[in-house]
Amino acid sequence: MIYLQLFFQFFKTGLFSVGGGLATLPFLYEMSNNTHWFTHSDIADMIAISECTPGAIGINMSTYAGYITGGIAGGCIATFGLACPSVIIILLISRFLEKFRDSRYVARAFYGLRPASIAMISAAGINVVKVALINLPALTEGDILGFFKFPQLLLAVILFIAMRKLKWHPIAFLAISAVVGILFRFAGA
Repeated sequence: MIYLQLFFQFFKTGLFSVGGGLATLPFLYEMSNNTHWFTHSDIADMIAISECTPGAIGINMSTYAGYITGGIAGGCIATFGLACPSVIIILLISRFLEKFRDSRYVARAFYGLRPASIAMISAAGINVVKVALINLPALTEGDILGFFKFPQLLLAVILFIAMRKLKWHPIAFLAISAVVGILFRFAGA
């Protein structure tokens, strides 16, 4: 039964997450809230691992989430579920490609989808910031200084500036982040 649920949840995600892999994040957060298969912190780990591994981020995250939930079979089923709608839609569109290519309605639909994609990716980014850089419970407890996770925030700012100034490969920044993260964990930050 869990495999059928995984397939359905990721099929739905693949069908409606227009805009690339990061557009799957709102669906993963909703899945986390509704099914409790994984936590929001797990989603932050999924993003980090998916960014570091080759392949599409959405596919990598679905594989990771499925694996956490249902082992190797769960990872395969979640990945298949996420990719399935795209394959079906591409096959259908390829049948009518000439008709769609010049359709002003299709062009207008894609024009309307762009802002939706931006909104979904922005919402996902805000959720990642909430998990990685902000401590919301501290604010409700009146601990204003504890609201920000200062070591992580400092690392994010330094890496952002370094990425803008230096022309290193992104893997170098990921490796630096991983090493600093390990050091933070050992230091208890």
